[in-house]
Amino acid sequence: MEELFCTYFLSPLGEIEIRYTSKSIYAFHFMKEGAAKKNEPENKTVLIKEAQEQLKRYFEGTLKEFDLPLKMEGTEFQKKVWIELGTINFGKTVSYLTLAKQLGDEKCIRAAASANGKNPFAIVIPCHRVIGTNGSLTGYAGELWRKQWLLEHEAKVCGTYQKLF
Repeated sequence: MEELFCTYFLSPLGEIEIRYTSKSIYAFHFMKEGAAKKNEPENKTVLIKEAQEQLKRYFEGTLKEFDLPLKMEGTEFQKKVWIELGTINFGKTVSYLTLAKQLGDEKCIRAAASANGKNPFAIVIPCHRVIGTNGSLTGYAGELWRKQWLLEHEAKVCGTYQKLF
């Protein structure tokens, strides 16, 4: 296996750790406040420069869809969920029940929610766009305040902003 590196991106929601190799990105995670950073390579690859540029453009409101080589590591079901999450349009939301139905079985709602919560690609694979069946803001590994911020940010960019929650 190739060597895995880490770098960081300072977003309006705090630091995002990006784990990567020379060919693929393995994860985008929000850092916990006060968490120790790993040593970064001195020279950033073209891939990381592009990833950071796309994140910058997302937060500026000029990028609605990411195009990066992601290395998905998980069960086949998790990968299926993550791919389905990628079909949720910028500025839109779906419920966990709708997600389960799109996966072909509304009974898999809990498994789909679990896979959603294990998404290693915060923001890039938009798990923040999944909400409760009753329209409530629920479940987000990056903390609910970030989920709310992301949904409101996308609504502002789309011109449909209203206080969501």
